[in-house]
Amino acid sequence: MPSISIAFLRAWPGPARSLLELPPELLVHIFGYLPGPDLPRLAQVCGAFRRLLRTDTIWRRRCREEYGVCENLRKLEITGVSCRDVYAKLLHRYRHILGLWQPDIGPYGGLLNVVVDGFFIIGWMYLPPHDPHVDDPMRFKPLFRVHLMERTSATVECMYGHKGPHSGNIQIVKKDEFSTKCNQTDHHRMSGGRQEEFRTWLREEWGRTLEDIFHEHMQELILMKFIYTSQYDNCLTYRRIYLPPSSPDDLIKPGLFKGTYGSHGLEIIMLSFHGKKAKGTKITGDPNIPAGQQTVEIDLLHPIQLPDIENQHNFNELSRIILEVQEQVRREQQQEEEEGAGCSRQSATPQAEQPAQEGDAGAEETADRAGAAAQGSEPASQPFVLPLGVISRNKDYPRTCRMCFYGTGLIAGHGFTSPERTPGAFVLFDDDRFGFIWLELKSFSLYSRIKVAFQNAEAPSREAFEEMLKNIQSLAT
Repeated sequence: MPSISIAFLRAWPGPARSLLELPPELLVHIFGYLPGPDLPRLAQVCGAFRRLLRTDTIWRRRCREEYGVCENLRKLEITGVSCRDVYAKLLHRYRHILGLWQPDIGPYGGLLNVVVDGFFIIGWMYLPPHDPHVDDPMRFKPLFRVHLMERTSATVECMYGHKGPHSGNIQIVKKDEFSTKCNQTDHHRMSGGRQEEFRTWLREEWGRTLEDIFHEHMQELILMKFIYTSQYDNCLTYRRIYLPPSSPDDLIKPGLFKGTYGSHGLEIIMLSFHGKKAKGTKITGDPNIPAGQQTVEIDLLHPIQLPDIENQHNFNELSRIILEVQEQVRREQQQEEEEGAGCSRQSATPQAEQPAQEGDAGAEETADRAGAAAQGSEPASQPFVLPLGVISRNKDYPRTCRMCFYGTGLIAGHGFTSPERTPGAFVLFDDDRFGFIWLELKSFSLYSRIKVAFQNAEAPSREAFEEMLKNIQSLAT
């Protein structure tokens, strides 16, 4: 116990038979250590406790320890708002919206981070850097904020548009879901009409003007996104997302990455590990592959041995290697299915042990190499160069890599029509960057880790994380 409490106890003449016999200063000190949600029940014990629990010192400590409010809370006294008001009417009331969220904006999705920022709760929309600068830091803009302007209740303000804060509303729909509404959408309009709004949006979203974009298909995609997303006017529904849990056996630390997706620009994906597989799930998406879909899947049991640097320029050589591994995976899956069917028909008569086949030995060797890689025996870097004819939005990709694995990437037509998984190569460059070669598209995506320390984003369990992945994928479908 802190020295101040010990001093109180030493000064007390004899043992206390009741908490009420303790000095009020000591009781205030003790109550300050209790969780805030328990204090209202404590106030029901007696009138003395109820009076003591009006002491702002207790609530100042709860604001600091439970929500990280480190500002000088004494400034609140000027406005007549107490620390107890801040805790009960702002922090505790809106605690369920803190953390990471994905907005329901059709195929485009998004990443919202709701945080306590001083005496405000602010919803920040995180945006990838401008295409194709994948290693640049994330951009962010406020969509809404909640604060306590007076003692009666918290005020919700919409931050969308360029005319400053204006009236908004937040409704907690159900567990892990809430919605926002703007009450003054005229604040989102600009004097120059839709044309000015589009040009402003284009500068913020892409960092350029329409005249700078010569590709006609990209112009169509950009205009389509503006028309689709602007119709919501910041009236959105958000669903909670968790950061993926990590394990010492993971190839690299899982988390959020930003990656290049051709004419669609940069998008956000979540890399997670699931035993022998790794998955990349889209947090933001596009009309072809919407947010929530699994964009890439990596088979950690099937490493790919790249050719020497001279032959890496040859696309046909890389294609041959990837397709050979694809055929190997197909045969192994077929063998597993046949063995599973055979086990159900197998008689009780003991069978003679069969010698290991050459294919089995190869599979064991592959598994051993993948296992060693996952457990931290890092291989030496090897030279890497993209084959001629493979398109990369970012020409400044790493020229060395640690290892490669066979994987599949999801491709589809506009509107997520005719989706199919096609073969490719996952290339691990370092702890924070990886790439994927889309064989059929002759395209390369480069991914870079989002280095933001998100709070209130840990999954309560692996099962909860897996359930979250299923939910966002089913919504996308």
